[in-house]
Amino acid sequence: MPRVVHFEIGADNPERASEFYKSVFGWQIQKWGGPQAYWLVSTGAKTEPGIDGAIMEREGKQPLVNTVDVPSVDDFLSKIAAAGGKALTAKIVIPGVGWMAYCSDTEGNRFGIMQSDPSAK
Repeated sequence: MPRVVHFEIGADNPERASEFYKSVFGWQIQKWGGPQAYWLVSTGAKTEPGIDGAIMEREGKQPLVNTVDVPSVDDFLSKIAAAGGKALTAKIVIPGVGWMAYCSDTEGNRFGIMQSDPSAK
């Protein structure tokens, strides 16, 4: 069954937000070395329940975004459309990680879907 595997927190000032979450929760946060300004968040040990996520520069009134692990982005984009949702982006490659797309549900809530594929380029 697909599960939430990642969250994104939009921030006007990601460095300031990173310091807030480090200070309050003790999360480990480091800037990602990829092409986008993106701070990876580790919320705890991999052996404990929970998920990790990221802090990114806010785009408009961007809310908290959860990402769901799926076996196929293409298949789930079709399922989302058939259920009345819509794709907000085309399928995006994250080199060495996999494929993802941002979507919205029937209520306009934004979420991501992610297909793991370490060979993605």
